[in-house]
Amino acid sequence: MDHAFQKQIVEALIFASDVPISAKKIADLEEELDSRKIKKIVEELNSDYQKSKRAFFIANVAGGFQLNTRKDFTPWLKKLFKGRLRTRLSQASLESLAIITFKQPLSRVEVDAIRGVNSGGVIKNLLERNLVCIAGRSEGPGKPLLYGTTKEFLRYFGINDIADLPKPKEIDEIMGKLDQEEGISESIIETLTETESFEDESNHKDDSAQ
Repeated sequence: MDHAFQKQIVEALIFASDVPISAKKIADLEEELDSRKIKKIVEELNSDYQKSKRAFFIANVAGGFQLNTRKDFTPWLKKLFKGRLRTRLSQASLESLAIITFKQPLSRVEVDAIRGVNSGGVIKNLLERNLVCIAGRSEGPGKPLLYGTTKEFLRYFGINDIADLPKPKEIDEIMGKLDQEEGISESIIETLTETESFEDESNHKDDSAQ
């Protein structure tokens, strides 16, 4: 099998998949390819798209590859999907999610302590939207449930790995915050809000129902 056809196979699989498809999954479907070759092919495809000024590119999202439209075309995509956009997260949800993201795993009581209000209802909503999950139990008194983020969280915000987000300390330095917990509850929300873009809305066939 020649290299040009291998590129077409990888491109077709990424295009057809309704969720980010991993290099391992692609390799399972085509035995002549391995993860190293697939990543190289993705780089070549993106280079091809850039040279030919295509309106899309292949992004690393939630541990896999996904075709995304470029941000330059957001105004037209908004017109296309007008009335079908999913409900954006509330400020309370973003705040709780930011805390869980950067301090996971942690309990609801710990989230409450940082936010200063009861977060039970907000966390329930995040669980229902599959943005957080139960990550175990604490060894502390009562063994409360611990919460962490999910792969759907990565997909929702269009990121490949939690490590791609700036650390709380880095955000605090950038924003000039003096109090670290304040940074978690305010500065990090800005980071998550910036990544909660329309570009992500327009590239998931099953997201409109969320």
